[in-house]
Amino acid sequence: MFLRTERLFLRPAWAEDAPELARAIGQEPVVRMLTTAPWPYREEHARAWIEAPKHPRSPTLLVTVPAEGGRIVGGCGLNAKEGRAEVGYWIEPGCWGRGYATEALGGLLSLARAIGHSRITGRHAVDNPASGRVLRKAGFRPTGRASSIHSLGRGAIVEAPEYALDLAEADGPQDAPMRKAA
Repeated sequence: MFLRTERLFLRPAWAEDAPELARAIGQEPVVRMLTTAPWPYREEHARAWIEAPKHPRSPTLLVTVPAEGGRIVGGCGLNAKEGRAEVGYWIEPGCWGRGYATEALGGLLSLARAIGHSRITGRHAVDNPASGRVLRKAGFRPTGRASSIHSLGRGAIVEAPEYALDLAEADGPQDAPMRKAA
């Protein structure tokens, strides 16, 4: 699947992306906020992630910037299991504060709706309030619950507030038109 938003192009990862993906994600401020990325993050980790089987209801996409030659600046995806779907996303530190995470999440939510998800959840490490702002901008609301999650990169358990979005009632950036979806 490919998605075009106003400034971004979201696409699947290909084998030749491994070096650039490792460069983009393999930064300590990124990895420490993720649950499954190891630290240090190396090219072999990127290759393993790219080659891992993907489920059609759990798309994972690279976030690229066409205006910068299609450079990889992040990733986003859905993890659909046990009857629920959860979003995940990251942006490399050099691109923080540009709205890329919110824009990519909006595109991902449009895709989630198109493939039949009706409710999406999201979480963020309690020490990452910027991620909570991204979720709220995309229309997610706090559930009042939190869970303990293991961050492989930190090698530690962190508290993570939970958010939810009912796509049938959604009214946020994810409803903005995309230029192309395939």
